[in-house]
Amino acid sequence: MESEENCFEIAAQMVAITNELKIPYIFKASFKKANRSKIDSFTGIGDEAALKIIEKVKAHFNVPAVTDIHTEQDAELAAKYVDILQIPAFLSRQTDLLIAAGNTGKVINIKKGQFLAPDSMKFAADKVVQTGNSRVMLTDRGTMFGYQDLIVDYRGIVEMKKIGFPVVMDITHSLQQPNQNSGVSGGKPELIETIARAAIAVGVDGIFMETHPDPARAKSDGANMLPLDQVKKLLQRLIKIRQVINSF
Repeated sequence: MESEENCFEIAAQMVAITNELKIPYIFKASFKKANRSKIDSFTGIGDEAALKIIEKVKAHFNVPAVTDIHTEQDAELAAKYVDILQIPAFLSRQTDLLIAAGNTGKVINIKKGQFLAPDSMKFAADKVVQTGNSRVMLTDRGTMFGYQDLIVDYRGIVEMKKIGFPVVMDITHSLQQPNQNSGVSGGKPELIETIARAAIAVGVDGIFMETHPDPARAKSDGANMLPLDQVKKLLQRLIKIRQVINSF
């Protein structure tokens, strides 16, 4: 969440594109960025101020919205404004957080920890289900095998689909290069389409994608974002792959 203007610009273009291409769309903005490498990195404009902007985007464009949460208190607060609560990958084993999220009754999107095997996500999902909430999605965002890179093992999509919930592929965070000496994560955005094509071919249920009108000026994660003006062409190509897969 950088500003209301930024959110409305991105949402307007994304809604127009996805309506034209007949793709279901969920608006995503982090109401705060609690997991930054450096203490002086941008974290947000204020929790409730950011959530109110997300709520305005939802109402204006008539689309559902998702945001990340980091604490049990975040779950209660954010649930007032969004349809889906997202559990960050590095918090995917936090039992109290998962239970608090499940208790809101919202859809819960759990990102697979970079340190977890895909089939371990059944235990994360079960923590939510045990609250009486079975509205769960699982998202892969790559696995860390070294200090500064992530690898996507596409067998993981198949394994997580066996758990019984929709599986999403995060096609931008999977190309993040964390733990840089500068304290700012790098990325390989030139490989976004590669990651996305493979995920669609394997049968993923949805894609998570970060985009920005000018990634170089983005206040968070700009190094692995897809420029907004490249989104439509990517989605058009992914639709063609999905049509082929659906014909089997």
